[in-house]
Amino acid sequence: MGKQLNVALIGNPNTGKTSVFNALTGLNQKVGNYPGITVDKKQGVCKLSRGVKANVLDLPGTYSLNASSLDENVVIELLLNKNDKDYPDVAIIVSDVETLKRNLLLFTQIKDLKIPTILVINMSDLMQRKGIELDIKFLEAKLHTKIALVSTRKNTGIEELKVLIEGYKTISKEVCLDTTLIDKEYFQSLQKAFPNQDIYKLWLVITQDANFGKITRQEIDISRFKTKSNQELKRLQQQEAIKRYQFINSILKDGQTIDRSKATDLRSKLDRILIHKVWGYVIFFLVLLTIFQAIYDWATLPMNLIDTNFASLAEWVKSSFPGGGKITDLVAEGIVSGIGGIVIFIPQIAFLFLFISILEESGYMSRVVFLMDRVMRRYGLSGKSIVPLISGTACAIPAVMATRNIENWKERLITILVVPFTTCSARLPVYLIIIALVIPEGSVIGLSYQALTLMALYLLGFAMAIFSAFVLDRVLKTKHKTFFVVEMPNYKLPLIKNVIITVIEKTKTFVFEAGKIILAISVILWIMASYGPDDKFYNAESYVKQSSELQSTDDYNDQIAAYKLEHSYIGIVGKTIEPLIRPLGYDWKVGIGIVASFAAREVFVGTLATIYSVGSAGEGENIETIKTKMANETYADGTKVFTLASGISLLLFYAFAMQCMSTLAIVRRETKTWKWPILQLLGMTAIAYVCALIAFQLLK
Repeated sequence: MGKQLNVALIGNPNTGKTSVFNALTGLNQKVGNYPGITVDKKQGVCKLSRGVKANVLDLPGTYSLNASSLDENVVIELLLNKNDKDYPDVAIIVSDVETLKRNLLLFTQIKDLKIPTILVINMSDLMQRKGIELDIKFLEAKLHTKIALVSTRKNTGIEELKVLIEGYKTISKEVCLDTTLIDKEYFQSLQKAFPNQDIYKLWLVITQDANFGKITRQEIDISRFKTKSNQELKRLQQQEAIKRYQFINSILKDGQTIDRSKATDLRSKLDRILIHKVWGYVIFFLVLLTIFQAIYDWATLPMNLIDTNFASLAEWVKSSFPGGGKITDLVAEGIVSGIGGIVIFIPQIAFLFLFISILEESGYMSRVVFLMDRVMRRYGLSGKSIVPLISGTACAIPAVMATRNIENWKERLITILVVPFTTCSARLPVYLIIIALVIPEGSVIGLSYQALTLMALYLLGFAMAIFSAFVLDRVLKTKHKTFFVVEMPNYKLPLIKNVIITVIEKTKTFVFEAGKIILAISVILWIMASYGPDDKFYNAESYVKQSSELQSTDDYNDQIAAYKLEHSYIGIVGKTIEPLIRPLGYDWKVGIGIVASFAAREVFVGTLATIYSVGSAGEGENIETIKTKMANETYADGTKVFTLASGISLLLFYAFAMQCMSTLAIVRRETKTWKWPILQLLGMTAIAYVCALIAFQLLK
C-alpha cells in the first residue's frame, strides 16, 4: 500500500475551489459530515506518481481565519489541531486571478501557521483577456511558496499542481507576517504564558474563542489567559488585517500589473438587467417557469419508463419464481416496488440539480439570491430559500436537498421544515379526483371553478410555507446579526465536468442514503397490507361468497381484495383511527387511504381504487368508475361520505399534511437527526387536522 498525504483545499467562496477539487479527484469522492455538526465533509482521492495517493479534503469556503459561521469554524479547528486525523500535510489555497489581493489575506494567515502551503491561481485563462500579468517567480519568492497557474476550464495546470503536492516537503514554512508587531507587549506576555507554543497559533485560539465560542477540538487551554476584552481583541484583529493588506499591496505592486483598458463592461450591463427591481423578478420567474416545464417534460418519459419496467419486473417475479407464495409476493410487491419507489425519483432529482448546477456555475444564482433576500428575510428565510420553495412544486425531495446552498443553519433548517407545504406533483392525483367529485362544473370570467380551486390550493401551500417560516423564525429565535452580503461572481459558461459530477454525486446520495429508509418502510407497509390477525383476512373468499350477489369475475376479485384489505393490519389501523377522522368527514376507508399514502401521496388514489372495488385507478377507463363509486358511497344512515364539506376538508388535509415518507427520509438525511423530521411530521399533521376540522365543521 502506497503512502497517503493529507491535503486541505481552502479558499474564498466563488474562487473555483470545487472545480479544482473535481479536477484532482474526479468521481473518487465521498460526502460525510463532521462529528457532531451538520456541515458536510467532502473528501476525495487524488492519485500521484509512484503509488502516492493524496486524501483531498474540500473545506468550506472562508474569507479569513476570523470565523463568523459554523462552516468557517470547521476550517480553523482543523488547522489548529495537529491530532486530527485530517490535519493537512500540505494546504492548497485556491484564489481567483481577478480577486488575488483579497484571496491572499487567507493565504498569509494559513502560511503563518507554518503549514506547507501552495497557492493555486485559478481561472488563469482569463489573464490575457482581462489584461492581467503576474511575475510568478517574484511572487513565489516574496510569499515563500510555490504557485500553480490553473485553468479548470482549459484543463491546464492540474498535473503541475500534483507535482507540487508530492514535493510539499521542499516548500518553505517561513511566515509572511510578524503578528507580534500589532501589540508587542501583549504578545510577549502571551509567549511567556505559553513558552512552548507557536505565537500565531495561540493568537488564533484566543481570537477564535472571542469570535465564535469555545473551540472543542484543540489541545491548547487558554482559559487562564484573559488579559483583553473581546472588543479589544477584535480591534487587534482589524490591525492584523491592515498589516496583512499592507504586506500584500507591497508585493502586488511589483508582482502584478493590470491593464484596465482591456477589461470588459459586459458584467455590469447584464447586472443592470438581471438584478433590476422589476425586470430582475420577471426574468427570474421566466427562468423558473422554463426550468420546471423542462423538468416536467423531460422527466415524464424516463419516470414512466421506470414505472413500467418495475411493474413488469414485479409481474415477472410473480410468474417466474418457483412455488409462488408470500416470499414471491414480498419480493415482487415489497422489495421490487420499494426499489421502484426510490429509482422513480432519479429523473426529477437529476434534472433539477442539472439546472441548479448550471445556474450556480454561470454566476446567475448569486444574482437570484441577492434579488430575493429582501423579500424572504422578513419571514426568517434566506434569499437562497426561494429556489427550494419553488422547486418543491415539482417534488419536495430534490427541493429539500437544494437547501444545501443556504449557509446559515437556522435559515436552512426553517426552509427544510416548510418546503413540504408547497404543492408537489404527487398531490395532483388526489386533488384532481376530489375536485372532480365535490366542486361543481361551471365558470366565472372564463375560468372554471375546478381550475380556480386547483390554483387556490397551490397558493395556499406557498402561503402556509411563508407563514410557518415566520412562526418558526420567532420560535427558533433566529437572529440576523450581520447585513446580508453575497459576492457577485463573473458570468461564465458552466463547466460540463462540474455539472455532471454534481448531478451524479447528489443523485447517488439520495439513492444510497434516503433509499435505505424508503425501502424499509415500503416493506413494512406491504407486510401490514398482506397479513391480518384473524380468520376474516385469511378466509376472505368464503366470507365474500356468502354475502356477494355479483357474478362478474372482476367485481368478485375486487370485493375479495377490498375485504382482505379491510381486515388486514393496515385495515385495522383504518378502523382504529376512524373515530379520530370522523370529525373531519372521513370514514375508515378514507382512513386506510390516508395511512397507505404515507408511502407517497399519490398512493391514496390507488388505495381507494382497491377499497371501492374498481381495480386499478391508473387505467383511464376506471377513472370515471372510481368517481361514481366514491360519489355514491354512503354511511349506514344513508348520508353521503363525499360532500362539498368533506371534499374541501380532504383537500386541505392533503395540502398541509406531511404524507410522504420519502420527504421524511431526506429531511432525516439533511438534518442528520430524527428530531426535526418527527417534529415536522407532527406539526404538519396537526396543522392539516385543524384546518380540515374547521373546514368540515363550517361547511357541513
